[in-house]
Amino acid sequence: MIADGPPSNRPPHITLEACPLLSSRSLKMVVLGCALIAGGCDRQSDAPRQPEAEASGKMPAAKLDRTQAGRPLPDVTVRDPDGEELALDSLSGSPVLVNLWATWCAPCVKELPTLQAIANRADVGVAVVTISQDIGEASAVQEFLDQRSLVQLPAWIDAQGELPAKYGAQALPMTVLYDAQGKEVWRYLGDRDWSSEESLKLLSEAVLSPQG
Repeated sequence: MIADGPPSNRPPHITLEACPLLSSRSLKMVVLGCALIAGGCDRQSDAPRQPEAEASGKMPAAKLDRTQAGRPLPDVTVRDPDGEELALDSLSGSPVLVNLWATWCAPCVKELPTLQAIANRADVGVAVVTISQDIGEASAVQEFLDQRSLVQLPAWIDAQGELPAKYGAQALPMTVLYDAQGKEVWRYLGDRDWSSEESLKLLSEAVLSPQG
């Protein structure tokens, strides 16, 4: 069952209730999920476990991270509701923006329309690849996007939960920019208006990237 996400008055990175989320995955992913309790979105609607930052009145800040620049696209294959597969490391050749999200993550859902906005702009020059971290039926993710008129965003699903481990992700959403050589330019933790002028300048770094 997919929920619309936590109430809007919760902070951007509420603790991720990881173990129930990952209950159908391997033991390795359950261990990873328990580690993710350090940050992220909460799937529960009642009595969420709040981070220390909220208790002190400080919300976790969104963060632009360039420390992993130069890392290649991950060797992970994702699938869509029709069973079509996409090997992420095959995407080199043009800049790409990889976004990890989930239907139960309110900050993730908040930024999806802005991701669609740039996906529709040829002048941006960056392909948008949205990858759900939901478990269950893949068709439910497609339905979730369709109901919100987000038909330009692909419903790729990381069914085995490999990407959080590859990225060392501790919260959602996470967005990673790659240049045409398939090398990471930067990663961004937290939601953002990706159609803003400031964001477009950040995205242009993939085109200007000297890596490769």
